[in-house]
Amino acid sequence: MKVEIWSDFMCPFCYIGKRRFESALEQFPNKDQVEVVYRSFELDPGASYKAGVSMDEILASKYGMSIEQAKAANANVTQQAASVGLTYHMDRVIPANSFDAHRLVHFASGHGKMKEMTERLFRAHFTDGENLGDKNRLADLAAEVGLDRDLAAAALESDDFQSEVRADEAAAANLGIRGVPFFVLGGKYAVSGAQPLEVFTDALDKAYREANPLVMVNDSDSSDGICADGSCDLPGSAK
Repeated sequence: MKVEIWSDFMCPFCYIGKRRFESALEQFPNKDQVEVVYRSFELDPGASYKAGVSMDEILASKYGMSIEQAKAANANVTQQAASVGLTYHMDRVIPANSFDAHRLVHFASGHGKMKEMTERLFRAHFTDGENLGDKNRLADLAAEVGLDRDLAAAALESDDFQSEVRADEAAAANLGIRGVPFFVLGGKYAVSGAQPLEVFTDALDKAYREANPLVMVNDSDSSDGICADGSCDLPGSAK
């Protein structure tokens, strides 16, 4: 069964939702039969790095709140992150354009490192305060997960993987996805947002059962060797 996850590295709830989903998947009995694919989504395609501008200031400006309210909101999301074992330093977060980071994930996918690259980019942004709009730093992060730094740098300096990012975004638009994180399980079941663990557990169970229905290998109408309705079909009994 395939699980597709649309997310953006600038989204604090995407990292939290990723971790909650991973916790549910770790407990899922058929986890080895689940393929997880990360899809690109840009919350703000026109975003750019602004030196000296804090997340508190950006949040306050975007939602028309005071700096104090913005700080409280960022403190709240930091607590939510801590509840799933993540360390957020919102005061260090560098707002940037995420397009190249998404391209890097597609590059990593071609080398079998999609999951590792996705995790490293989220941690770089929310924990380490890295600038994900810096191509040189992105190449460094690629090397950290075992990818060839020179190849990664060359891909980032080219137009490689732009079409793959756009294809993910087009697929999101076709599905009516307007916010992230967004999880599609088995091509049918969807979960929107960083939902509690039990929501992901239930979704995995439902999607897997539908994708892998039971197949009868004998006549389903046969009553041989079965107990039902309070009685058993005994050998030699009259029928």
